[in-house]
Amino acid sequence: MDIFDRVKYIIAFIFALIVAPIAVADEPIEYEATVSGLVGSGDFAPYYISSLQNGRFTQSRTFQTEVSVVKKMDTGNKFSYGFGVDLIGGGASSVDYRRYDGETQSWIYHSERPSSFWIQQLYGELKYRCLFMEIGLKERKSTLLNQNLTSGDLVKSGNTRPMPQIRGGFVDFQDIPSTNGSLQVFGELLFGYMADNDWIENHYNYYGNHIALDQLYNYKCIYFRTKPSQAFSVVFGMQASAIFGGRTYQYYDGNLKSLNHHHSSLKYFLKMVFPVQDGGEGFYSGSHLGSWDIRLRYRLKNQDQIFAYTSWLWEDGSGIAKLNGFDGLWGLEYKSARNGLVNGALVEYFDFTNQSGPIHFNSGDTYGCNLPGHASGADDYYNNATYNSYAYYGMSLGTPVMMSPIYNLNGNTRFVANAVRGFHIGIEGSLSPSVDYRIKGGWRKAWGTSKVMFKTPKDLTAVMVESSWRPSSFKGLAVKGQIELDRGNLPANAFGVLIGVSYNGFLK
Repeated sequence: MDIFDRVKYIIAFIFALIVAPIAVADEPIEYEATVSGLVGSGDFAPYYISSLQNGRFTQSRTFQTEVSVVKKMDTGNKFSYGFGVDLIGGGASSVDYRRYDGETQSWIYHSERPSSFWIQQLYGELKYRCLFMEIGLKERKSTLLNQNLTSGDLVKSGNTRPMPQIRGGFVDFQDIPSTNGSLQVFGELLFGYMADNDWIENHYNYYGNHIALDQLYNYKCIYFRTKPSQAFSVVFGMQASAIFGGRTYQYYDGNLKSLNHHHSSLKYFLKMVFPVQDGGEGFYSGSHLGSWDIRLRYRLKNQDQIFAYTSWLWEDGSGIAKLNGFDGLWGLEYKSARNGLVNGALVEYFDFTNQSGPIHFNSGDTYGCNLPGHASGADDYYNNATYNSYAYYGMSLGTPVMMSPIYNLNGNTRFVANAVRGFHIGIEGSLSPSVDYRIKGGWRKAWGTSKVMFKTPKDLTAVMVESSWRPSSFKGLAVKGQIELDRGNLPANAFGVLIGVSYNGFLK
């Protein structure tokens, strides 16, 4: 961790210390302590146990303790504030990665494992009327998808650790003036610092491709919703992200060929919010991707709800214009209004194999080229020729169905299996007032990327079963168990059992 990282953590910690005494004085705060143990085969945790858990479990064997203190904002008040502190410590098994040794000109193996302690969340937030502002590290999840059951949002999934950030926007959907409540709007804007330099430097092979350090991150979204009180309503809009700033190290055959510093002035912050062609770093500054999102909802007479939704991933202009065929996430979901054997269920199909075709050509990409014509394709989702892939601490910032760089034992920090398709199911319910369950399963097959295909396609079939018990005689106590079996080579066969015991309560 460099001095810039330490300064950010110190600022966030001081902010929390200032807010915490105020919060304790007038409103209750929630505390929770959790002890978890994961035992499994292979190098990594099974697919579903590790996915969408904000980067908590990545190794096959993990013992972890987590303590958090949180004060939530009261969205019913004109003015409110909140804060959170979440600390994780423990131990995990190591994984061997390949690295090129320039001195001996040979490949070696080195072991890596997660830190024995890290700050998972540390933030403060303020709300005034319909607006909020937040600073620090806070876990985020999809705005539209069911986080408990989905395979993962394409842009903002909650699959990896939170990064230091400043975020602001609407607290919830707000009525648009002069529409009589028939149309609402929601939006947010975020700037963050990708504080995973140590992870990148420790896992990279230093042989080919590139790595970027001290990158900055931007996220923004805008959604519109028709009147939610009606039986049928629609949510539609776009979310977009960008990686910019920092510096890029380009390696070729084990030698450092170039070092490029990228702009991060105020002008470039604005260019991330309102992208414009500048000709400086390609056609647009930074690495941009996002999705078009549509979610339909119908409420039955018994108040149960049925959803149909789709997210269309885009990596550049061809994707924004939906020239990438059937690529995207497609889902159907059922949500019960009452606790019962089935509280919710969904099925999803995802396909990212079109990628606007296999060819990308523009004369501006090559100095001195004057050939006419243009072909916009080979989108290569989540990868970029200048910046790091769309991952943080090795885990995808978007959907985990695209195998994250952490699984590349050869030290490649790119996504190597983004040409993928498959399906996913999720079911949750209650077996009794004190016992809940959840099942997630699916299959996916990958052909590599739009630029580098596998010699033989890879696939994975995974099933995870979870049960949670909250004894009525011991309020605040919860026991959770997960068991999962994975079969395939995306990335590998795996079996794992996770047991967690937690206790929570309130301080007055």
